[in-house]
Amino acid sequence: MKLSVFRTVVTPPFGHPLCGGWIKPVLHITDPLFAQGIILLDSTQDPVVLCAVDWCEIRAEDHVLWRECIAEAVGTEPDRVAVQCVHQHNAPLTDLAAQRLTSRYGLPEFVNESFLRSCVGQVALFAKDSLNRAQPVTHIARGQAKVERVGANRRINRVEGKVQAMRGSSCQDPALRAMEEGIIDPILKTISFWNNDEKLAAMHYYATHPMSYYGDGCVTVDFAGLARERLTAEQAAMHLYFTGCAGNIGAGKYNDGSKPVRPALSERMYKAICEAEGNSEKVEAESFQWQTELVALPPGQQLNESGLLAAIADSELSQARRKHAAMALVYLQWVQAGKTIPFTSLRLGDKIRIVHLPGEPFVQYQLFVQEQHPDLFIAVAGYGDGIPGYIPLAHSFEEGGYELSASYVAPESEEVMKRVMCALVE
Repeated sequence: MKLSVFRTVVTPPFGHPLCGGWIKPVLHITDPLFAQGIILLDSTQDPVVLCAVDWCEIRAEDHVLWRECIAEAVGTEPDRVAVQCVHQHNAPLTDLAAQRLTSRYGLPEFVNESFLRSCVGQVALFAKDSLNRAQPVTHIARGQAKVERVGANRRINRVEGKVQAMRGSSCQDPALRAMEEGIIDPILKTISFWNNDEKLAAMHYYATHPMSYYGDGCVTVDFAGLARERLTAEQAAMHLYFTGCAGNIGAGKYNDGSKPVRPALSERMYKAICEAEGNSEKVEAESFQWQTELVALPPGQQLNESGLLAAIADSELSQARRKHAAMALVYLQWVQAGKTIPFTSLRLGDKIRIVHLPGEPFVQYQLFVQEQHPDLFIAVAGYGDGIPGYIPLAHSFEEGGYELSASYVAPESEEVMKRVMCALVE
C-alpha cells in the first residue's frame, strides 16, 4: 500500500456568492478554503481518492464533474473518488443544473461557473502531481475521543410531537440552549497512515454542523477547520476533517453566535483530536478494499414538477425559496432519469471501515451502523453529493421542522439508507 496527499486553495474571489447566494457574498477572506485529500494505491487495483472540500455543498452534475476530473487525473474510476464537503456556510454552494433553471428568470447565480471549473482543474492537477511523491504505508492507526460541549441536537424543542423553534448552529435563546443535548454522537474518530514512525496523513470524523456564525460575508474554515489547520501547522503530516451525519446536529446549545465562541469551539475540537491521536492503536497495514453501492433514494411526494416550475418562476417568492425549488426539481428529474448516487466505503484491514454518504443525513444513521457492528471501527462522512438535501428519519416527516423543508427524499429513504450502509460495512 502507498499513499500520496494533495492540498490546494479553493477560496472564492471577492463578490462571489456564498451558500448558494442567499447570504452576503464574499466581502472579506478571514481564512483560505482548501480542497485536500489522500490517494491510496497498490499494484492490484485502481487508486482510491478521499477528498475533503471547505465548501458548503457540491451537487448533482457538479459533484460528478469533480469525481470525473480527479479520476481521470489519477487513473481511476469516478466511483472510486469520494468528494465530501466540510459544509461551512460562508463558502460556495454549487449546482449548475439548478442555476440554469433560475437564471432564465434573472435570479443571481449560485456559483461562477468559470471559478468552479478552475477549482476542479486545479484540484485534479494537484492530485495527479502528488502521485510522484507517494510513500509506503506500513501502519495504520485508529483512535477516538469524546468531544466536550460542541454538538447538540437541533430538533429538541417538541410540543405534542411537533418540532417547534430550532436550536441551530448558534442560538441566542437561553431557554433553548438550556435544553438537553438530545441524540448526538459525541465521539470523534481518527484514522492515520504511517510509514514506520513517520505520520503521512490523519483523517478526523465528527458529526456537527461546523459553523459558529456566518452570513457576514467573511469566508472562513470556521471552528473545525481552524482545529485542523492548527494540527497541520504543528505536525509534518496533513490533517483532513470530514463532517459526519450532522443533518440534525449543530453547536447552538453551546454557542450564542458571539465571536469569542468560535476559538472556544475550535479549542474543544483540537483537544478531542489530540486525545484521539494520543490513544490511537497502531497496527501493520494490510490491504484496502473499496465498495460502491449505486442508490436512488425515493423522492418525496411533495416534489411536483409543475409546482416546482411555478415556484421558480414566481417573482413574489423569496430568492431562497425559488432556488430551493430549483434544487428540488434537479433531484426529482435526476431520479426520474434513472440516475443514481454513489454510496461508498473503504475497508482498511479487518476492523476499520469508512463510509461516505451524500446529502445531510441525520446522526441516527451513523449511530445505527455503529450499533449494528460494535466490533468494527466505523467512521462516517456525510455531505458527498448534496443533491438529496437533508436525509431525515421516517418519523421526522411527522415531526416537521426546518430540515423537512429542505429535504427532497421520501420517508421510505430511511429503510434504504440503513440497508445500504450495512451492506457497505459488511
